[in-house]
Amino acid sequence: MNSSLVFQHLIPSKSSLGLKSQKSSSPSLILRRNTSITMGEFKGTHDKQLQILNLPLTVSACRLNKISSSFSLQTEKLCYDNDNDDNDDLELHEELIPKHIALIMDGNRRWAKAKGLEVYEGHKLIIPKLKEICDISSKLGIQIITAFAFSTENWKRSKEEVDLLMQLFEEFFDAFSRFGVRVSVIGCKSNLPMTLQKCIELTEETTKGNKGLHLVIALNYGGYYDILQATKSIVNKAMNGLLDVEDINKSLFEQELESKCPNPDLLIRTGGEQRVSNFLLWQLAYTEFYFTNTLFPDFGEKDLKEAIMNFQQRHRRFGGHTY
Repeated sequence: MNSSLVFQHLIPSKSSLGLKSQKSSSPSLILRRNTSITMGEFKGTHDKQLQILNLPLTVSACRLNKISSSFSLQTEKLCYDNDNDDNDDLELHEELIPKHIALIMDGNRRWAKAKGLEVYEGHKLIIPKLKEICDISSKLGIQIITAFAFSTENWKRSKEEVDLLMQLFEEFFDAFSRFGVRVSVIGCKSNLPMTLQKCIELTEETTKGNKGLHLVIALNYGGYYDILQATKSIVNKAMNGLLDVEDINKSLFEQELESKCPNPDLLIRTGGEQRVSNFLLWQLAYTEFYFTNTLFPDFGEKDLKEAIMNFQQRHRRFGGHTY
């Protein structure tokens, strides 16, 4: 397919994509090279940039979307001419802001290696970057962020890297004890260095009265671990006559999980991988997933708003239907 091909009876509606329209005499949709296209019986990939002019079309979301009229695009981004990168272009619906976001902060090591830096240089950006995300989230009305800092499997990394991370986490909790958000930690704390355990205890105590955003740090945490410890607790209570087998249900089980917050509405994973990596396995049952290639040190306000905008285009049915 060549770049001069023009589709008829289609018009790109920026409002249907959830984007503000900039001044433009003739709105057009620009498709990047190697975009897969399906239209009627035609399927193929164009090898040049393709511009569709003055054509009404509706889309169900703004990224990786299905489009009506038997026309579909499989592309990471839909690009408009005359767009700019201002965050104001991303119009979010206040009533659809997710209350709880789970965050897998992936890509710190790759970010450092790509810049010829030591791995630790990537890891230490977690502190300022998570502060930035918390600040933006507070302004947007997000109530809870659960951030995956260190998994039960991360002990497999080199001793040098693990030791550096443990030291970094002490600095992390010291910084966040004065940041103004409520901080709590889930995970097996008993396996952590004693100095880090004391930092966690002090930070949780110091920040427990803070209003606004609740930041939950998953540290030495794994979904398998969480489900197993909840199961053991229930079995122990049953063996000691504190509850009957008939008492065990979903609600009771959730009370025994380490996360005491409502389940996440949205999971964001940076760094390009598309898996949950043993994170909140029970709690993510009906969470919407959003994966981005952006490495965590580069993940900023525009990226967060794009993830939320994508979330706001989802139709959440929780196993039922409304159509």
